[in-house]
Amino acid sequence: MTTALTPSSPSVSARASAGPWRTAARVLVRHRGAMVSLAVLALVTVACLLAPVYADDVAHTDPFTSNVAGTVMLDGRQVDIMQPNDNPLHLGLSPIGPTWRMAAYPLGADSQGRDVAARLLYGGRNSLLIAFSAAALCIMVAACVGIVAGYAGGVVDAVLSRMMDIMWAVPVYLFAISLSIVTVSQGLRIGPFTVASDNLLIPICIIALVYVPYAARPVRGRVMTLRRSEFVTAARGLGVPGHRIVLRDILPNVTGTLVVLAPLMTALALMAESALSFLSIGVQAPAASWGTIIQDGEGLIYTRPMVAVAPGLAIIVVVLALNILGDGMRDALDVRDGDRGRG
Repeated sequence: MTTALTPSSPSVSARASAGPWRTAARVLVRHRGAMVSLAVLALVTVACLLAPVYADDVAHTDPFTSNVAGTVMLDGRQVDIMQPNDNPLHLGLSPIGPTWRMAAYPLGADSQGRDVAARLLYGGRNSLLIAFSAAALCIMVAACVGIVAGYAGGVVDAVLSRMMDIMWAVPVYLFAISLSIVTVSQGLRIGPFTVASDNLLIPICIIALVYVPYAARPVRGRVMTLRRSEFVTAARGLGVPGHRIVLRDILPNVTGTLVVLAPLMTALALMAESALSFLSIGVQAPAASWGTIIQDGEGLIYTRPMVAVAPGLAIIVVVLALNILGDGMRDALDVRDGDRGRG
């Protein structure tokens, strides 16, 4: 005889007690595109973190030192890294092209004889660090601005909203370029503290600042909706202090919006960093990023296109993975919001 499950059965109660975040995680795990994108991001991140291992133990090269007079062993013979051009007169020199061999310039060399693969991994470390850090800082600032503006309303909301409108009116790349030119030329001074012009903190802060309005607006709209909800009205009627309402009722309900914004902001930050570095006002030499490597390959686009194509493909892959992951997180957290609304 089979016993039917009742509401008091452990499996049913466990299923019913599953929190909204656990429900969202289950939905996200079932999203194949999001999981593949997450795996791609993890693979790229781990590969970039292992850049010193590749440079020192596999390629045995210094990606930050010019090596125009160097040679590389291919098929048992020494081959010059800088080789005569393929034109009829063989005038000028071009770096060696891709060898597709892990230990011998697999993606070729740049105009200074440096291993493109090693620089690609080292550049990825800086590009990803700036992108993730700028996105995190942007979301934190946007959350504070959006929550304060949306919950306080009145004059506070008007002032903060007009400030965001002014920032929004300036094209984002023009705004970032203007700030970068100033900071690159003289660094950044904040009271007694001075940040050198080649410090990665400068592009992180600039990129985070220019994208604050884009993240603050949806947060503000969500908070304004929550402010009129029954549970917030009830809490106010019971005399609960405003800061407790914000921390215990508003912020948990805004977290989903912030989580969904995170991949999008990271993708935008990565593209902004690459653009600034390509213009020589982002990451400064001798450090590298995917944007600076594309700039290095600009003059070799017809002879050794892989110098510029490789970092360009890396940016495309990471941005595409972040967008697909963001779509999956949005779908998962839509389920979460629905469950919370029914609860």
